[in-house]
Amino acid sequence: MTALDGNWRHVYRWDLDKTYLDTHFEKFSRMVRIAFESADEKKNIPGSAALLREISREQSGISPARVCIVSGSPRQMRPVLEKKLRSDGIRWHEFELKPQLKNIRRGRFKAIRDQVGYKLPLLLASRAGLAPGIPETLFGDDAEADTYIYCLYADLVAGRVTASRLVEILRSMSTYSDAIEACLDAVARIQPSDAVERVFIHLDKRTPPEWFAPFGDLVVPVFNYFQAALVLYTEGHMEADGVLRVTRAFLEADEYPPEELANYFQDIQRRGHLPAGAMKKLGQLVRAADEGSVEAAAVTLCEERYLQLGPAASSRDPRAGQLRDWVALTQHQRRRRH
Repeated sequence: MTALDGNWRHVYRWDLDKTYLDTHFEKFSRMVRIAFESADEKKNIPGSAALLREISREQSGISPARVCIVSGSPRQMRPVLEKKLRSDGIRWHEFELKPQLKNIRRGRFKAIRDQVGYKLPLLLASRAGLAPGIPETLFGDDAEADTYIYCLYADLVAGRVTASRLVEILRSMSTYSDAIEACLDAVARIQPSDAVERVFIHLDKRTPPEWFAPFGDLVVPVFNYFQAALVLYTEGHMEADGVLRVTRAFLEADEYPPEELANYFQDIQRRGHLPAGAMKKLGQLVRAADEGSVEAAAVTLCEERYLQLGPAASSRDPRAGQLRDWVALTQHQRRRRH
């Protein structure tokens, strides 16, 4: 892969199933039905389309954001998935789907379920085509191995995991040899930089947030994209009116009352993912922009809850405690898988 044109301000990497689309394929019958769904039948995770539109929105005088999608859905679904993304107003620059039919023909049945050997080489090859220093934010879910893959990717890009350690890790995960070679080739072409700023994990399976603690503060587990929008706002990825649009989309999709959103705010704030004073500033901006709407009322209620509770005891620093123990994390991930 050659160097990509464009001076990107940020790279956003998204999964689709359970991260962007409300896809449940635990049963074979449901998997078959999903394969034949039209674009109009596919349902979004509430707020996901609005959030992706906001963070990738073009801004005058500012370099564009790059949107990269890597999904475990089979390649045969590309026309339907592309139609769905276009109908949601999403622009993308990379879109990778899993070669499931090819895996079956080659007898690589383990690869049908394997996500590490599929996603990691693609992520690294994509990074190798970018100029060093471009920051990234990644979005996944708790259904399989996204947290493990994304954090390993972050450490490889930063140069914190050596090539020999990578081989050990991937062999312990029973990764195919060609996938290991593809990872090594891409890593050799990456100029190390601490590029990954955040990893958002949508808790589709309602995994307790504390399960992610061993991966460090880089990972932000969220129950919904209202919580993600609040964190992204505090880190400069969107403006106050963008938070309102995401909140509106979330309310329209799930019909949560403002009080329920205030509970979700309280959860993400108590877990230390929002800096002190963030909600007070957001509330002031929202009232100045759109005081009468239900989404503005929800944000104002969150601000009131913040003033009642006070700031969290400590805010998390995604750059602190980055030295991850990959032997322990591999065991942690394998226990979950089994």
